[in-house]
Amino acid sequence: MEIAKRPLSRRTALALTLVGAGAVGGAAVLAGTLPHGTGGPPAPGPAASSGPPAAPGAPGIGDPLMPLAGNGGYAVRRYTLDFDWRAPRTPFEAGATISASATQALSRFDLDFAGNTLHRVTVDGAPAAARRDGDELVVTPARPIPRGRPFTVHVAYTADPTQGRHRDDAIQDYGWVPTPDGTLVCAQPDGARMVFPADDHPSLRAPVTFHITTPAGLSAVANGRLVGTDRRPDGRVRWTYDSEQPIAAQLVQLAIGRFTFADSSGPRGLPVRDVVPDGLVTDTEEYRSLTPHHLEWLERRLGPYPFRRYGVLVGDTDLPVALETQSLSVLPRDDLLGDRVDAERNLVHELTHHWTGDSVAIRRWSDLWLSEGHARFYERLYSDEHGGADLESVMRAAYEQHDQWRHDEGAPAEPTGDTLFKVMRYDGSALVLFALREKVGEETFDRIERAWVTEYRGRAAGTRDFVRLASRVAGEDLGPFLTPWLHGPRTPPMPGHPDWRPDPVGE
Repeated sequence: MEIAKRPLSRRTALALTLVGAGAVGGAAVLAGTLPHGTGGPPAPGPAASSGPPAAPGAPGIGDPLMPLAGNGGYAVRRYTLDFDWRAPRTPFEAGATISASATQALSRFDLDFAGNTLHRVTVDGAPAAARRDGDELVVTPARPIPRGRPFTVHVAYTADPTQGRHRDDAIQDYGWVPTPDGTLVCAQPDGARMVFPADDHPSLRAPVTFHITTPAGLSAVANGRLVGTDRRPDGRVRWTYDSEQPIAAQLVQLAIGRFTFADSSGPRGLPVRDVVPDGLVTDTEEYRSLTPHHLEWLERRLGPYPFRRYGVLVGDTDLPVALETQSLSVLPRDDLLGDRVDAERNLVHELTHHWTGDSVAIRRWSDLWLSEGHARFYERLYSDEHGGADLESVMRAAYEQHDQWRHDEGAPAEPTGDTLFKVMRYDGSALVLFALREKVGEETFDRIERAWVTEYRGRAAGTRDFVRLASRVAGEDLGPFLTPWLHGPRTPPMPGHPDWRPDPVGE
């Protein structure tokens, strides 16, 4: 996510008739998650006769900053989401079908699901008991689910596109984001649960199939590939999208509006699809057309783009927030209507996340510096090379403020829940990467970066993983160097710049 035009901060009851939701098979892809259950082959018989008795799955995976994020006892194999959109700011019929596998014998399990009007829940077609407990939907199936057994959950509900939440950091307002003729979604960090029932933690990923029905004259878009459209007798259109690759709930995108789809191509013929409100196509074209160049620039540093397609969704919204929703980044219209240097910073920032944050997911929320710090670093590096502020001067300014940021917001890898998306995770974390480059030299730093996004592609990784990998590539133990930068109460000296000094800390 990116905050627009802030130099040192970032980013911006209908009767239910279910629309043909059905489970779609998919391979489980859940690498690098926090411990919350053990996998294994299917039990040969009923759970009661082969191993521990059925027990409740944990209501969260134990992330210290968001203890109830994600859920224990199962692994999601695929989400199939059905949305019967009607009109802006109007509740509509929805359904979610979740294909999963039990990683323990389950007497009950949780889904992350907030707000919305719940109608019914079934497990393998049989009615299941369900109750709300804050953001948790606690589901008790008619019969326990043996360990290793695949099962299907269906949740029927009325979605409310007026629902949102607010944070007093870079995120600001998030969840459903209304637009003049529809909506888009900004789910980071925990807004996906206001859109659909999910296993909502950034380390947990699964493929998603979207079925979105819109009135005639409106279009729908979601992550991944458009599989097809189906025009109904009443003129409404059902749009089907496939995410193509596993995706974290916080990176899901679905948007409805009067859109123009602008297709082009990037390196090696990579499909590039921009989705633009009809009235903004011409005014945003100049900066949107730079995406192939941005892709080429980043590929020279980080290797091949890790997904099958890319594009920009222009948000017709006043929110000063951009977001790296997977394969389709959201940029507010104002990001693309002003200064070119600022526009390119935001475009490169969100695109960088597709290597660091989307492909290489964070293991836990305290690892957010790895996602946002990398995006900010390459944004600043690109800007330095293309008419923006000098990288060294920007890093020196960040260094001067670093002690104050540590005091107010915690060290880069030591956020609290309230300071998670503060400036330390952006400019403050980019400074850590700059310090590492000054320590090991540009050539070694570039090898560390390429190894990071290559070895952990499609997996979740954390701070310890980065320190170990950097040490291996550099041929020296970088733990003593990186630990005080990432965890210490004071800013360490900057290699090669003995004259740099942090400003005094004020209350």
